[in-house]
Amino acid sequence: MNSDSDLQIAGDILEVPHLLQAPREHPSTVAEFVGLARSLAADRSQWEHLVQYDATTRWYHRLRTGPGYEVWLLSWVPGQGSGPHDHGPSSGVLTVLDGTLTEHTERGTRVLRPGDERVFAPGYTHDVVNDALEPAVSLHVYYPGLTEMPMVPRSQLRAAPAPAACEARPVSA
Repeated sequence: MNSDSDLQIAGDILEVPHLLQAPREHPSTVAEFVGLARSLAADRSQWEHLVQYDATTRWYHRLRTGPGYEVWLLSWVPGQGSGPHDHGPSSGVLTVLDGTLTEHTERGTRVLRPGDERVFAPGYTHDVVNDALEPAVSLHVYYPGLTEMPMVPRSQLRAAPAPAACEARPVSA
């Protein structure tokens, strides 16, 4: 047996409780906000029964709040869109739960399918639309909570570079 084993050097980890970090009740980092979005997306029982579809306007429901953040559930019938906008001082995570949404930015157009997510910084400008034939549902996490959503001219989506956003990628369970 090696006399310099990790256990002998560090001692029994269970005897050193100050080294163990308690799980956070609320997220506070980008990774933790993405993790929150992924866990909610994976647990349909937390949101599926709440979804409603409205032919006259996008439906939305605040699903959860915490210190400085909000989680919103949105539905989109075919043809509904957000219009070009940014999120003021808020960062965000957008995750598609059902259906297909199309995101238009100055960098191009992306089709977002169930499990795809976008992570963005304050000032990120986009236009999201359901141009498919079926309804869609999305989950949005904002930090700090969304206090403004300024509309911008459509030409701005092609004119100025926006802050970087992570590529759409599937949510892993």
